[in-house]
Amino acid sequence: MATTLPNPSPQQAPIAEPVVVFDNVCIRFDAKPVLENLSFSVDRGEQLIILGPAGTGKSVLLKLVDGLLEPDSGSIHVFGENITAMRETDRFKLRSRIGMVFQESALFDSLNVEDNVAYRLNEERADPAESHRRVEEVLNFVSLPTAISKFPSELSGGMRRRVSIARAIITTPDLILYDSPTGGLDPITSTTIVELIVKQRDVSHTTALLITHRLQDAFTLATNRWNVEENKMEPIPNGGIDDSTRFLVLNEGRIVYLGNTRDLVHSEDPWIQQYLA
Repeated sequence: MATTLPNPSPQQAPIAEPVVVFDNVCIRFDAKPVLENLSFSVDRGEQLIILGPAGTGKSVLLKLVDGLLEPDSGSIHVFGENITAMRETDRFKLRSRIGMVFQESALFDSLNVEDNVAYRLNEERADPAESHRRVEEVLNFVSLPTAISKFPSELSGGMRRRVSIARAIITTPDLILYDSPTGGLDPITSTTIVELIVKQRDVSHTTALLITHRLQDAFTLATNRWNVEENKMEPIPNGGIDDSTRFLVLNEGRIVYLGNTRDLVHSEDPWIQQYLA
């Protein structure tokens, strides 16, 4: 008689591998340690907020994830692939699955908004009509539909940052890297950018690593959600915290905290208490 295999229980079901894994990663510039012995992982759908004083290697960490820098030792796996052992041509293919929001937006001044946002699609020689449709779609997402023909010089700092986010998400990436997306912006504009990041997190559930120097922005991300019906950001009820958000805190190139929001806020570590104060 044929034997029917039972359906696997939740405990037997395969666990999705992390999107990013750092294993004892070190990097130095001119013999000076920048990041030392970093080991952590980022699961699918998770948002990791990276905090720490200026000059402690936060932007370097993102460049390592994107394969723009190579560590001096240790390994980095992205989407299950060891990017530290990849050829540059293979890294280029991997980057097609990653969206990057740079500091200061990094838009091309000679291109209008449509061509900036569609830059990667144009590189891939996408159909012009399809490319235009997708540009309109993501500009609607970031609430800039009327800016499609404008040039970066005609945009405010906040608008340029929103165009940068649109460019990062147009290919529906599996991972987004935000390098200080609210840096240099006034508080009201910063809140607008934070709202977009929450919207992207909760609507698309894209894995993300995010650097910020603004603790207020970090905790807004952790304590708010996107209300799809109302099309706005709102506090999580009853003082709730987003379960998909974690924190990684760096100091002098080393991890001093890695974990959830509640444990960070209630940490008894003197340095962390002083940093959060």
